[in-house]
Amino acid sequence: MAIITSANLANAIVKLVAVDALPALMGNLVMGNLVTRDFEPTLANAGDTVNVPVPPIMTAYNLAEGGAVTPQNPEVTTAQIILNTHAEATFTIPDVTKVIAVPDLLRLYMQPAMVALAERVESDLLNLYSQFTANTPVGTGGSALTEATVDAAETALFNAKVPAAEQKYLVVDGASYGQLRQISRFSEYDKAGETGLKAIIDGSIGKLKDFYVFRSQFVKKTGSAPVTTNNIAFAKNAIGLAIRRLPKPLSGTGAIAEYAELGNFGMRVVMSYQPNTLAQQFTVDMLYGVGVLRNSFGVQVRS
Repeated sequence: MAIITSANLANAIVKLVAVDALPALMGNLVMGNLVTRDFEPTLANAGDTVNVPVPPIMTAYNLAEGGAVTPQNPEVTTAQIILNTHAEATFTIPDVTKVIAVPDLLRLYMQPAMVALAERVESDLLNLYSQFTANTPVGTGGSALTEATVDAAETALFNAKVPAAEQKYLVVDGASYGQLRQISRFSEYDKAGETGLKAIIDGSIGKLKDFYVFRSQFVKKTGSAPVTTNNIAFAKNAIGLAIRRLPKPLSGTGAIAEYAELGNFGMRVVMSYQPNTLAQQFTVDMLYGVGVLRNSFGVQVRS
């Protein structure tokens, strides 16, 4: 029978926090769940550069009867993303042993920390809107988002040869989302069927003009009187989120760390003792960088 010691209890607590941390973070992400995530369980430092592979575009040729195939030499290009963000959220728990006995107490502390990290990732990803320069921006700043604007965004991505099988997303702010819900052609049962009924009752747009529509509180706004809302329409391969491991603290320094990793996403959880407050300090942190992978696969949607 294993003997319970302070050492293995401390490790168990950190593992418990790590297990709860990642699902809480993923549940608060919008953009982070839509873009291409590049994660490797290798150690890295802030400022390192990651080369994210970008899938090549190939052409389908007609094979004539008795003819030969047309060999292609697709080149897998890479986009460089700099790991320039070391985001952290730190909290203390006076009586850490209660975490083992009362799991809800852990969630009480953990949820705000995960929300803070998710908000930082969302904000950085949505701040990439200005780097989509290959396609002409659609819509007018300070004006309501219209069906014609959404249609123009979808057409721009179609003309950019975004594969038909690749999902396309439209991420807008709350006001723009409300404007789309009020377009009668999409929000009334007699015009849009079950989809329109859902928009009225559940408040969810779902899919519109081949876009899966989401709203975020962190869509960037620029200018003044009128303010321009910089919504984004994009395919998954347009944006990359690169994440790498941070090293664990040196053994014997009074800190214990575990990694929480799932689905191309990862973070570090560090527990240490703070003698000034007589409490255990938890730091949940991650090293990441964001960047545009394929410029033509995204378009600014202004409102």
